[in-house]
Amino acid sequence: MIKAVAVKVLNNYNLYIKFNDGVEGTVDLSHLKDGKAFSMWKEQGNFEKAHIEGEAIAWDENLDIDALSLYLQLTKQTFADYTAKQKNHA
Repeated sequence: MIKAVAVKVLNNYNLYIKFNDGVEGTVDLSHLKDGKAFSMWKEQGNFEKAHIEGEAIAWDENLDIDALSLYLQLTKQTFADYTAKQKNHA
């Protein structure tokens, strides 16, 4: 199971994330900032609250993003590609 093991907030709604399989890199979340669900990020200091909580990157008890979706974005995989690889390694 993929898990985030480190997260660091960068400029312009970017996160540096490291995963337990050694994959690491920067994920750009700026495309989400104008969505209603992410409106809290517009208040100074709120995006910087990003932390690992279970299997997600969270900002508070009401806002999180599944770490697997960020992993897929970082590795440019679809969920179908990811699950196929998991089956082949099982």
